[in-house]
Amino acid sequence: MTGKIEGRLAELGITLPATSAPLANYVPTRVLGKSVYISGQVPARDGKDVYTGKLGADYTIEQGQDAARICAINILAHLRNAVDGDLDRVVNVIRLGGFINAVPEFGDHPKVLNGASDLMVEVFGDAGRHARAAVGVYSLPRNVPVEVDAIFEIA
Repeated sequence: MTGKIEGRLAELGITLPATSAPLANYVPTRVLGKSVYISGQVPARDGKDVYTGKLGADYTIEQGQDAARICAINILAHLRNAVDGDLDRVVNVIRLGGFINAVPEFGDHPKVLNGASDLMVEVFGDAGRHARAAVGVYSLPRNVPVEVDAIFEIA
């Protein structure tokens, strides 16, 4: 039987991808008690970066939101692995951290991160509402425009 969250993903037309292996010396997830920490995810599909470049120069806010949404989908894929395939174990989305690769004069970092935040609420409802930080940075790995990490509470 498909769980409630998997059903919600299907309603949204989202298929979670296979997870990628870390490219450096870290683990993609860490479960500590009732918390799951997800390492930063970038806007990649099938092992290829969907976006590279900077917000405010190469991409619009809307494109940045799409990049953040892709990051969030990758987060959910890693989360599913961390909870042994049962996303219904998620009690709350605790926090998202967003890093926005942008030109110095760009000031809409929170709007960009909404691409990830909105998805969490679409998927988990009120349990998807979370604390967050949206931080502008000069560069990110592989020159991607957005990276998002997350913390979840699980049962």
